[in-house]
Amino acid sequence: MPSRTVTRPFDCLTAMRALGEPTRLRLVRLLIGGAKPVTELCEALQVTPYNVSKHLRVLKEAGLLEVEKQGQQRIYALAGAFSEKLARNANTLDLGCCQFHFDKLPE
Repeated sequence: MPSRTVTRPFDCLTAMRALGEPTRLRLVRLLIGGAKPVTELCEALQVTPYNVSKHLRVLKEAGLLEVEKQGQQRIYALAGAFSEKLARNANTLDLGCCQFHFDKLPE
């Protein structure tokens, strides 16, 4: 049976710190489209598994991601509390104090 980690409640300052790195922004943009395994994220970003895992850990610890273990794979998805901050079109993250427009960020 797959297990899913429990993340902490959403915190604006923690989210801003975690999103302050371009690779992490790119990871979130990919995950807006749905849950993905680490291997798929590595391929899409052309980044080593070590680096992707490091950035995923930061996002997970910030409460922005959830991870589900399926056999040997780990599937990452946006955390529920974080997803609630996304606008209906899912390309804008509204933190109240600022907004991230994922569709306008550089690739």
